[in-house]
Amino acid sequence: MVRKIEQGAPSARDEELLPRCLHSVLEATLLLDSSTTSDIVVIADSSTDGTAQIAEDIFRSHGLRACILVRTWEEPIMSRAIAFFLVFLLPSLALAHHGGNEYDLSKTVEFKGKLTRVELINPHSWIYFDVTDKDGKISHHRAEMRSVHVLRRSGWTKELFPVGQQVTIEVSPNRTDPLSSYLQTIVAADGTRMDRYGQYIKAPQGTVQEVRGPIVTPKSDRPARRPSGEPNIAGDWAPVQQVMVDPRGTGGGMVPLDKLSQSKPAEKGTKGGGGGRGGAPKGPRLYGGTELTPLGEKAAADFKREDNPRFRCETTSIIFDWTFDGPVDRITQNKDTILLEYGQFGLKRTIYMNLKEHPNNVKPSRAGHSIGHWEGDTLVVDTARFLPGFLNTPVHNSDQLHVVERFSLDPNKMALTRSYVAEDPVYLKGKYTGSDTILVADAPYNPGKCQELNFIDYSKQQKQ
Repeated sequence: MVRKIEQGAPSARDEELLPRCLHSVLEATLLLDSSTTSDIVVIADSSTDGTAQIAEDIFRSHGLRACILVRTWEEPIMSRAIAFFLVFLLPSLALAHHGGNEYDLSKTVEFKGKLTRVELINPHSWIYFDVTDKDGKISHHRAEMRSVHVLRRSGWTKELFPVGQQVTIEVSPNRTDPLSSYLQTIVAADGTRMDRYGQYIKAPQGTVQEVRGPIVTPKSDRPARRPSGEPNIAGDWAPVQQVMVDPRGTGGGMVPLDKLSQSKPAEKGTKGGGGGRGGAPKGPRLYGGTELTPLGEKAAADFKREDNPRFRCETTSIIFDWTFDGPVDRITQNKDTILLEYGQFGLKRTIYMNLKEHPNNVKPSRAGHSIGHWEGDTLVVDTARFLPGFLNTPVHNSDQLHVVERFSLDPNKMALTRSYVAEDPVYLKGKYTGSDTILVADAPYNPGKCQELNFIDYSKQQKQ
């Protein structure tokens, strides 16, 4: 539901609601569990209405109700409230979206132990270590890290974590699995410190040095056109990484990596998300600018976290996975085909440039069947023949899904922008639209290995 308060001073009732709203936000964003029965309250003013929209999107994707409390006045107390919302809500949204809702991010626990194993994988990497207590008893622990492709882009390699070395590890504890945790910081025996969202380059003394921004400047001196005349979109591409201002990953808001140098590590008022998506929703709920059909609404309401394809190491959709979580994608241009390789789960799409229609005998797949043509300097891609699945959780798609993408290259910025329109009469009432932009990649394409380990009760496993 939406409670909107027009411009003016807050009433006594509003002042009474404020602390309860903030409490609800904190509780809900840490839990983000479909069993939650109370409404979630999002506080926003005229400058953060888009943030409220994004917040509600994520809440709804976890099967939760959301209440948007919109305030448009400029009273000092509300400025403080909005800052409070941005500090604590946005990081929690990001963490919940990546599986961080299992962890108590308000707490920090320090362990001193010995590294035993490192797994750099998708959708989350893990570091394993043994801790010996004062009585000599050894306990086996693990800490969750970011996905392997963003770690590679951030300068993290397996060689930085030699098995057997003594380390100090700061973590946020898991709520139900005491031997699992969320990595904040790891400090090696020589004092080298690496924070969860830190960006690192090799230092002259053989250790690593933190960089407040991208660690690599990609080479953009490439031909703007192919010998045959069409724009040259071949190569490895990636969206700008989104990182937390606090590199430990526990607060400060999300910012684009190329803007990180403008934020201080201790800064707590950073705004994230929210640009250009309008105010709090009025009327029916919209996804990608469209309502869902009654069947689509029911399917979205029935969505459970375990239904997410990512937790089975599967692609969500050709729309969602192109940029989500900062993958490095690859495009290969041939005479009659263009190959798109997705950088996280290895989805491959072949765009047939010499076909006018989709063949009737094509076997449906998550990638669908794509045909393309150039309209001037814009690549237009038409895709159909999909398997049923998700367009973007919790929004389902049927085998009648039809997607049209338009890729255009800005040769001055070397930025490749894609706009898309999806139609599905089974689940969507109208057109699902959006756009994204990728740049020349700062790391080579490497989809890596995927194994979802978040659902394992590591503590229980160690007792067996």
